[in-house]
Amino acid sequence: MSTSPSPASLTCTSLTYDWPDGTRVFDELQAHFGPGRTGLIGLNGAGKSTLLKLLAGELAPTEGTVTVTGEIGHLPQNVTLQTSLRVDEALGISAARAALHAIEAGDVREEHFAAVGDDWDVEERAAAALDELGLGHIGLDRTIGELSGGESVLLRLAALLLRRPDVLLLDEPTNNLDLPARRRLYATVEAWPGILIAVSHDRELLERVDQIADLRAGGDIVRYGGTLSAYEEALAVEQEAAERMVRAAGADLKRQKRELTDAHLKLARRKRYGQKMWDTKREPKTIMAQRKRQAQVSAGKHRLLHEGRLAEAKERLDEAVEAVRDDDEIRVDLPHTEVPPGRSVFTLRALRMAHGACVQGELEVRGPERIALVGRNGSGKTTLLRTIAGELAPVGGEAEAHVPLRFLPQRLDVLDDGLTVAENVARFAPGVTNNRVRARLARFLFKGAGADQIAGTLSGGERFRATLAALMLAEPAPQLLLLDEPTNNLDLASVRRLTTALESYRGALVVASHDLPFLSAVGVTRTLLMEGGELREGKTGELV
Repeated sequence: MSTSPSPASLTCTSLTYDWPDGTRVFDELQAHFGPGRTGLIGLNGAGKSTLLKLLAGELAPTEGTVTVTGEIGHLPQNVTLQTSLRVDEALGISAARAALHAIEAGDVREEHFAAVGDDWDVEERAAAALDELGLGHIGLDRTIGELSGGESVLLRLAALLLRRPDVLLLDEPTNNLDLPARRRLYATVEAWPGILIAVSHDRELLERVDQIADLRAGGDIVRYGGTLSAYEEALAVEQEAAERMVRAAGADLKRQKRELTDAHLKLARRKRYGQKMWDTKREPKTIMAQRKRQAQVSAGKHRLLHEGRLAEAKERLDEAVEAVRDDDEIRVDLPHTEVPPGRSVFTLRALRMAHGACVQGELEVRGPERIALVGRNGSGKTTLLRTIAGELAPVGGEAEAHVPLRFLPQRLDVLDDGLTVAENVARFAPGVTNNRVRARLARFLFKGAGADQIAGTLSGGERFRATLAALMLAEPAPQLLLLDEPTNNLDLASVRRLTTALESYRGALVVASHDLPFLSAVGVTRTLLMEGGELREGKTGELV
């Protein structure tokens, strides 16, 4: 009697992992993943990427085990492929393809048949996989250096799909993908038949999963059935209940403090009465001594009872406070950033840029406009931002900024990793006192000792906040912000904080992004489309 193969599964048993410096990431983590699509979320630094690497076998646990049934495919967050590789080499089919061509040419040596195996339709399958992801035009003989960053991500995914793994692990897969590429990836996620675990902040992707796994500090995973919207609704209910517990625990703590104070007053009155009886000698000495001993024992028990209740009340309050999530938001209500409606912010005239992109005629931005800069991968959006910022010189024409500006690059490489957060901000505002720098940093959630953290030790979300703080707190205050894919690699809380920050920013804004919910949330008023190497006015909602 034949038996069907066991369904794929992933199980973590008492999984413990420490960084080389001894920092503990996971402490006896217990987790199981069966068939279905899971969105793995959590704050930056919680260990999401590390967990995927442990599941994929790319890292070894310090203690505990990871048990895998089936083959795993892992798409890491930072895809790096040698530019000299051919597409078929990146797909892992070059040997089988070469052997197939040799056999077709009449070379029937056994080694060629061994290389092909049963994969006689390898080229057709590769072409189908590429076509499904919108890469049918690239061909198997082109090199990686000819592809854009987004195409490289999709090529790596195509290589995984060709292997037909039972388990697919995706780490921020939509970073650097334009909207058509994202939609193809969404279709892949929706159609996935086995286990899929996706680390992502992409709301549209997380609306296509079966469950949300929330990885919290210390390595605990809390699961919520359904999509991101269902998770947020459940979390809101949890938060409301947790806040009620805080209020109840706080009231109980006050009551216990009052009862302890009342108990001390009662004991003090009894002590004064006993001393008065002793002094007046109204009762025999032996009886008074016995009563004094009994009163002392009773007072001790009473005090311990109320102090115990008070300690328990404090513990309940601490637990209740810990259950409430930190929802602090960035505040950017800074002076001198407001741009009057008629003021010219920047002008582009007959601009020709590196890599061939251009702006025909003249394009001017006035007032506090909020511009979405959109276009396919490799169309020249980053080049345009860098040219406006003055980092790249025009090949021809002019790019002139008329107000102070700051540019937030994708790589967040603005900070000096050897300096503290406060020292980094001071670099951009050399005339500002240390006290004023720290007061301003508090608006970006770097309070007290947080401002003294070394930049090189910051988590992704912290690094983003520190970079944003350095740019926003610069002197003179920026009246134009240029942001290049700012939500890449940010957790959901950091995206929310960025959105809140930009809502309160009163200057002009140009954002290159494929994140539609984010662009909608920041209130885009104008769209510029980079298409075919040329910048033009886009229609409202024309986001690609």
